[in-house]
Amino acid sequence: MKKGQLIVIEGIDGSGKTTQIDLLVKALAEKNIPYEVISFPRYGDNIYADLVTRYLEGEFGSLTEVNPYLLALAFAGDRLLAKPEIEKWLSEGKLVLANRYVSANKAHMGAHLSQDQRAEFISWLEELEYQTNRMPREDLTILLSVDPKIGQQNVAGRLSDLHEENIKHLEEANKIYLELSRKEDNWCVIDCMKDGKMRSVQDIHQELLPILTF
Repeated sequence: MKKGQLIVIEGIDGSGKTTQIDLLVKALAEKNIPYEVISFPRYGDNIYADLVTRYLEGEFGSLTEVNPYLLALAFAGDRLLAKPEIEKWLSEGKLVLANRYVSANKAHMGAHLSQDQRAEFISWLEELEYQTNRMPREDLTILLSVDPKIGQQNVAGRLSDLHEENIKHLEEANKIYLELSRKEDNWCVIDCMKDGKMRSVQDIHQELLPILTF
């Protein structure tokens, strides 16, 4: 049986990840392509995701007070518990769509650190996720790139967390995402902006579809 593919949709808060995954699911169903969807963090699912919730709600302090290495363990632990399920789906030849993955840990936890500390952190995180935890590697990561200010506006009105309400954090996370996209071969970037505004959902979807080549 043909091995499945792990496709990751990344981007800061308000970039439209969930919306685009919903549209992709419809396209996959129309073509009878077997698929599964998983979204990280898996809030309410396990003790690690519960720790992430408590962090995002500010229980452990402000963004400048928390230790990104310790928090990264919670995000990674949540993923590790999902590993058997992901591996099963891939072994069955399914296309697995992940809303956030290891790269989200790199971007959002790396945003806590100064520029000269990030390379060491990302190296440590890659060892943790891919070598120690042996998480499946992404076949393709698609970055939905959006102006952080617009992204923040897009999530206005819903319950916000430490990341969403801090524009500096979103800007730094976005910067890391773009740096990763330039360094790693299996990344594709979709610019969700046009003339200073967010492109339409369908416009972005039509650019995304051919990238998957299914």
